[in-house]
Amino acid sequence: MIDEKLIKTCEEKLAEKFKQLEETALYNQEKILSAFQNNRIALRHFVGTTGYGYNDEGRDTLNKVIADVFKAQSAICSPNIVSGTHALSLCLFGVLMPGSIALCITGKPYDTLNDVIFGEGNGSLKDYGVKFDYIDLKNGKIDTDKIAEYFNQNGKPTMVYMQRSCGYDWRNTFSINDIENAVNFLKSLGFDGCIMLDNCYGEFTNKKEATEVGVNLLAGSMIKNIGGGIAPTGGYVVGDEKYVNMVQNRLTAPSIGGEVSSYAYGYQYYYQGLFLAPHVVLQALKGSMLFGEVLSELGYETSPAPNTIPNDIIRAIKFGNKESLIKFIQNIQKNSPIDSFVDALPWAMPGYEDEVIMAAGCFVQGASIELSADAPIKPPYIAYMQGGLTYEHCKIVLKNLSL
Repeated sequence: MIDEKLIKTCEEKLAEKFKQLEETALYNQEKILSAFQNNRIALRHFVGTTGYGYNDEGRDTLNKVIADVFKAQSAICSPNIVSGTHALSLCLFGVLMPGSIALCITGKPYDTLNDVIFGEGNGSLKDYGVKFDYIDLKNGKIDTDKIAEYFNQNGKPTMVYMQRSCGYDWRNTFSINDIENAVNFLKSLGFDGCIMLDNCYGEFTNKKEATEVGVNLLAGSMIKNIGGGIAPTGGYVVGDEKYVNMVQNRLTAPSIGGEVSSYAYGYQYYYQGLFLAPHVVLQALKGSMLFGEVLSELGYETSPAPNTIPNDIIRAIKFGNKESLIKFIQNIQKNSPIDSFVDALPWAMPGYEDEVIMAAGCFVQGASIELSADAPIKPPYIAYMQGGLTYEHCKIVLKNLSL
């Protein structure tokens, strides 16, 4: 167990940073409240529908609220999107056609997109004749020289793709300023196509969202930040209307787009989760910073650096050996409210290149806005911890860690 005096000392060191996080949460809470008020949300918007879902007011208005929050033209929030990977895949297949070229400027995308993009014989982008290139980061930064060189040699791609979060890399998550700088650089090269962002884990960690700085299309999961720990499933897509319409055609069919889609269970948890999201993200960020400060004091290397405000809810911790990594993940599981009696073990999880160990004792299965952790079993044996519905839970887990 970790000394509570050390935890208290680290809390005191973080007091000023916590105030900054609270200011951001207040700003985002006001923004969401205004979106609810502007769209005149009422109890009738919570009611579910069946069948085709024509004139589903709850669905259509939820889309408007999310577009309002992101200051974008259009949005989709659907229980029929099963994950963040599904939301991203819909965007890729919605916008990119046979012969299109996509360029990722943040390195190779997250593991679960590998088969979506590069798979063979499984209906991947490659199978459909879409070329997908990527440029590795340079010292954790977007390599503008390589991007300019690519444009000079290959011309402009159809889409430029970015991944905001670190994924399973040891790097800082990109801030909104980083994303804005990348957008401005692309425009300086004359790029006028679709700039797309994988926004998973980053919602409401800054005062602005990426659609406010020139990103045309972004996507994520409702069981991460934006669902506030309450949304039971689903994903979202938000951005320019013409691109969102293309994604709607992929989600359903080109003849019906966003005019259909029912959900018999109703939309209360989506509205309520969105409303709570800024506060829940605040809890997760405070918990992440406390973990970073305490583990740094104990000699562990973490990312982002101690006493640095994160740009997403992920905390990477480098253990250096397999045994310590597995023990940490198992500690997270044993201090979870659900399935605390379960031993987390590495396994060949679908969509991942290496064996993965996951701790996810969550109320919503796999919800990474809840305190959870996972890691690929490979050197240098880094655990990726995320979430925390309450700061108090984060503190209790930290206190009970056996390292």
